[in-house]
Amino acid sequence: MKNQMQFLSLPSAPLTETDVVILPVPHEQTVTYKPGTANGPQAILAASEQLEFYEEDMGWCPLEYMKLAVVPAITSNADETDEMFHNRLFETTQQLSHELPDEALLIALGGEHSITPDMLFARIPHGGTVVHIDAHADLRPSYHGSIYNHACPMLRIRKRGYQLIQIGIRSLNADEATRIATDDGITAWFDRALQQPAVWQQLLDQLAALTGPVWLSIDMDGFDPALIAGVGTPQPGGLSWHQGLDIVQTLTNNRAIDLRNIDIVELAPEPSRVSEMMTAKLVQKCFSYWGKANGYHQRAPQGSQSGVDDE
Repeated sequence: MKNQMQFLSLPSAPLTETDVVILPVPHEQTVTYKPGTANGPQAILAASEQLEFYEEDMGWCPLEYMKLAVVPAITSNADETDEMFHNRLFETTQQLSHELPDEALLIALGGEHSITPDMLFARIPHGGTVVHIDAHADLRPSYHGSIYNHACPMLRIRKRGYQLIQIGIRSLNADEATRIATDDGITAWFDRALQQPAVWQQLLDQLAALTGPVWLSIDMDGFDPALIAGVGTPQPGGLSWHQGLDIVQTLTNNRAIDLRNIDIVELAPEPSRVSEMMTAKLVQKCFSYWGKANGYHQRAPQGSQSGVDDE
């Protein structure tokens, strides 16, 4: 079946030539409050049609210099167990990695947050740091009888030895709080404390000092629900739009890390379409910041993938 999903209405570049690949994973199996995350990836891509090609922060049209592909979605099957789906997600992500150029940026669109560990294990198998923007700690050993619940991904990741930096946390249980307090491999930046300028700067300094492989995982409920209401489990408080961008820019400007993987999850589309528009814009910011930091603007411009230059 032909893949109809596009970003900015552009046809996809060949995988072997792409600089940025968008992987939709509309998995919704363990949602416990507002449904709709299965519709997130399609809504984000549809909203992207309303974006300009020009990205104002970096002052360029990224897709005149970079090639982007949207690959077919990884969907769950009715006859699969949770374990079967997550094993297939790992294997499919691993196979996709073999087809991509080594330096390509992967942006996965969820779907619920349970998808992050398996893609991480496929893409960065030997450890690294996960920078985790979220309202929730997601450190439960299981929830509603499953280790694959959307409340559990960060504990699955931590148990494999990855370091965690959690940002914007404002909802967790006592056991999760104890784990954060006693585990040297977890740094949690709680939401209320981040409202203090000095604490916010300490976070940015930590991100700027990171080294090695880094995966950025963005749960959209990490943002203030006054800005992004379309999430599965909203919580009061949260990051501002520009705080979120500061985190992305600090990471992409850090030349000591290997940042080639981002997931953006838990969008549940809502009638105003504001939430999906902000998420689509965030996707564009991610590859624009990343592309500029990696020197893609120094290439000869090739026009948009559609063959028509932007107005």
